[in-house]
Amino acid sequence: MSDALPDSLIPYDEIVQEALRAVVGRVLGSIAGSGDLPGAHHFYITFKTQVPGVEIPKRLIERFPDEMTIVLQNKFWDLKVDDTRFSVGLSFNQVPSKLVIPYAAITGFHDPAVNFELRFQANDGPDEPEPHDEAENDGGAGDDGSNVVSVDFKRKK
Repeated sequence: MSDALPDSLIPYDEIVQEALRAVVGRVLGSIAGSGDLPGAHHFYITFKTQVPGVEIPKRLIERFPDEMTIVLQNKFWDLKVDDTRFSVGLSFNQVPSKLVIPYAAITGFHDPAVNFELRFQANDGPDEPEPHDEAENDGGAGDDGSNVVSVDFKRKK
């Protein structure tokens, strides 16, 4: 008798990934109206820069050709959230920029104020993201969290 599990015909991994990405949308949506983060909350959002629907300035794509991390803390504006993506204004080296990021592009969400973190599989590319520099947009603070929710389903091929 074999202990191997059969391949699922239901894409559970994709369903869970989509649901957890919706958490990011709900959190961002809750602050979009006021434009202010409550208390000490702030967010590090890591995303793939080449996923269809990502709109960022060319200079940022040149600097971060695969993945980048942005910080939503003190200096952001025009946060708009819908069911599939969000857009936000951020400053990079004193240059204002608008970014549009589909939830499908997000590989990480971290709120250091409460040590909350979600990690997602990239929709395309290797299992582990390549190391990258943070985007260093103006107004971020550093901190490490320990409460990590990591969803990493592997499909049998």
